[in-house]
Amino acid sequence: MQTLIEIFSPDFLLRNSVYASLLAGLACPLVGIWLVLRRLVFLGVALPQIASAGVAFALSVHVWMGHLDVSHGEEQRALAFIGSVGFTVLAILWLAWLERRGRGLGEGRLGTAYVLATAISILLLAKCPVAERGWLNLLKGEIIAISNPDLVLTGIAMATVLVMLWRFHKEFLLVSFDRELAVTLGRNVGGWDLLLFGLIGSTVAVAVLSVGPLIAFGFLLIPPLIARHFARSMRQLALGASLLGGITALAGFVLAYCWDLPVGPTDVALLGVIYALTAAAKGLIAGRTVPN
Repeated sequence: MQTLIEIFSPDFLLRNSVYASLLAGLACPLVGIWLVLRRLVFLGVALPQIASAGVAFALSVHVWMGHLDVSHGEEQRALAFIGSVGFTVLAILWLAWLERRGRGLGEGRLGTAYVLATAISILLLAKCPVAERGWLNLLKGEIIAISNPDLVLTGIAMATVLVMLWRFHKEFLLVSFDRELAVTLGRNVGGWDLLLFGLIGSTVAVAVLSVGPLIAFGFLLIPPLIARHFARSMRQLALGASLLGGITALAGFVLAYCWDLPVGPTDVALLGVIYALTAAAKGLIAGRTVPN
């Protein structure tokens, strides 16, 4: 209890990191449920890494064009935001184009995109002096310092995405599960797909800048996968995944703070433990209900 009081104290140095983790824990699962329901888990893996590659690319521009000065934090954040959003938007447009042509997203394509994005991120940041000022730590899930403007931007972006998902959830459900009926009813299936992918991409781009790709990926997929074990409706799935993400984000931060661990790996490891326990519990329950 004393640790919680200290963490939420106005004088706590990492309080913005706590709030950003909570925002990611509450919002990312609500976006991730669409990846799980549409069986696009690999998209949830690839997009955070693609956004990271965009950050690395943007921060490396000044290495190739020496007249650019990005020594100040604000310039770095602006470049990182442009790179993250730009690469994510390009990836979303490419994936939506593949979906529209009926070629599907394909695990092979997404896996290749993930591997290439990872390699590009590491290679670019290895030669970028800016990486020494915290970006490699962020990409590894070590949330150290988040400014007030970044926290506000994260909150506004997450809130906007969630409002859009709530407002158009019926349309997203229709085009996700019965595309033929959607076409019969005159719905623009490609347009709704593009909007959904755009909302997912926006969430990923902002989350990667705030808490890093590891946390973004973990909260996008693992809470919905856990909640799916017990949810009986879409509302239960969304509520359960979001609450689980928020609670895990707070618990993971407390554990990381007390044991001097990086926040990202701690959060994901905690989610992994919960996933294993819930899967085992579901298996036991199913075994007991099987008739002799």
